Amino acid sequence: MIARTFSIAYVPGTYAKKRPGPAETAARYVQEWEARRRKVSRREANEEIPPCICVSRKIGVGALEVADLVAKRLDLRVADREILEHMRGQTRLDEETVKFYDELYPGKTVELSALLFGKKSFQMDDYLRNLVNAVYAIALLGPTVFVGRGTHLLLPRERVLAVRVVAGDAYRIERLAALLKVPAEEAARTLAKIDREQRAFFRKAFGKKDAPASEFDLVINLDRLPSPRLAADLIVRAYRGRFAKEAGR
Repeated sequence: MIARTFSIAYVPGTYAKKRPGPAETAARYVQEWEARRRKVSRREANEEIPPCICVSRKIGVGALEVADLVAKRLDLRVADREILEHMRGQTRLDEETVKFYDELYPGKTVELSALLFGKKSFQMDDYLRNLVNAVYAIALLGPTVFVGRGTHLLLPRERVLAVRVVAGDAYRIERLAALLKVPAEEAARTLAKIDREQRAFFRKAFGKKDAPASEFDLVINLDRLPSPRLAADLIVRAYRGRFAKEAGR
């Protein structure tokens, strides 16, 4: 999703660091997933999804920068909303993921679909099923830091460190204006539009109006802790504490 104003376009997750494009990263993950699918049999499969970090955020706080720092410290891959959207559109991946996951974890796909989708519209079921397939395809590769798209609501809760990163409007506007070199008023309009789109997505996809703190293991307010590195430190410590045996100390 790209939010446009009169003169700027902002892709959520953009920050100063140059990163591989989402299409390139998604293609690499698909190749890794296909290689893993060829190698792994049901007999060899682990019983559980590898432990993952799912970061939910207010757009514009700099959560992807925090996620990149966390991933570097823990040697994990990162999958943000742009990567997930690229993978979601690959029909072959979607079909093969369902088959592969059913073989590894019999009955879990039906259980997950019933929990997530219930009697929602066919159109949104399709979108979310494809999103779930993309999320699980990446998660099955190994421990991952996910950013956005409500991934903490999609993966098994006991295998997730769920993190919410927030900040007030003033912080987000100032950060976006500096990043894009535009007036604060323009940055504010852009964020307002993206916020509306984000709320609409969660309302339609999950029937949720907001993201209550009770959904998360850790909530970080960057108004009070305005350093991405400090935020990353907290997440790393929480992850190692929660999944001590698997993550190492």
